[in-house]
Amino acid sequence: MQNQLEITPDILRQWLEEKQPVRIIDIRPKHDYEDWHIATAENVAVYNAIAMRRPGELETFENPGNAPVVTVCYSGNTSKIAAHYLNSRGIQSYSLAGGMQWWSLAWNQAAIPLESDEVDVIQIRRTGKGCLSYMIGSKDEAAVIDPSVDVHVYLDIAEKNGWKIKYVLESHIHADHLTRGRVLAAKTGAEYLLPPQQRAKFEFQEIQDGQELLVGTSKIKAIHTPGHTNESTSYLLDNLAIFTGDTLFANGIGRPDLESANKKETQEHAALLYQSLLAITEMPDHLVVLGGHTSEPVNFDEQPVSNPLQTVKENLKQQTSQPEKDFVGAIVKRLPPTPPQHLHIINFNEQGIFPEGDVTALEAGPNRCAV
Repeated sequence: MQNQLEITPDILRQWLEEKQPVRIIDIRPKHDYEDWHIATAENVAVYNAIAMRRPGELETFENPGNAPVVTVCYSGNTSKIAAHYLNSRGIQSYSLAGGMQWWSLAWNQAAIPLESDEVDVIQIRRTGKGCLSYMIGSKDEAAVIDPSVDVHVYLDIAEKNGWKIKYVLESHIHADHLTRGRVLAAKTGAEYLLPPQQRAKFEFQEIQDGQELLVGTSKIKAIHTPGHTNESTSYLLDNLAIFTGDTLFANGIGRPDLESANKKETQEHAALLYQSLLAITEMPDHLVVLGGHTSEPVNFDEQPVSNPLQTVKENLKQQTSQPEKDFVGAIVKRLPPTPPQHLHIINFNEQGIFPEGDVTALEAGPNRCAV
């Protein structure tokens, strides 16, 4: 029998990246598991039973493959009890330190296949939160779009590829995570570019609708696509891909209410979103759509979260083929709960402040930027 042990999210992340055998057991109630979980986790909902000092389904839990078991809960406390009980039954088990709260910082990456040898795009996926950011590299230069993980991730990728980060771009002011953009720009000397708006309370360089940036031999063109927020901007890379922020996702569309003060403003933003979606769907079918978020946990499989625009058009046909009024009404009715702590996160991002200390409690929670 082993003593109960604990592992950090970094270790679990390493195991998953290296494809080591591991069985992840999420002990939270089913509705919390379904809201957000580690991609390969199974749900054995014993959280409430353990709180009542009962093992629940763990009493008959079997592990025929004998892979190490990692138990997961909200913040890593109740999962310790679950791991201790499984170890007492001779099943090698570890509790994930910090639970889903700490896991919200975990990340992985995937290369985006493009029909060009002149430019590379790497999708950096904050798998514990659903945030998707990007590095575009051409020759010896790079641009970063919507950075949402520790700045050293981008610095390491740039160094590995021999890129100097020239630009850091934001698609809009975010509501569900603290941007790392200003910090990254300060560390690299890159230009920090935001779409024009009156929300930011710090000095920044505006990127105008239609403006083009040269990165190596590639061009990035800003396209104003309001709706999720008034300033929301997409970025067209050559004739290859479009980075759509929270306007459009590989399998969904952005919500129009997080910047709204009332229902009327939400309806106005939804109408803008409708027009932005129509504009994007008029672009060439072969473009790769690269959104700023995903509503599904990201696996460690190196498979991009993306779709050709042709596929996205087919998925959107029902929404974009209806009159604008009907689209607005349907969207407003389907709005999910707002992201946890979103008002605090918006305030920090508008002030250009990255708080000192541990920010996991502020950012933890499921992604809710899609409708």
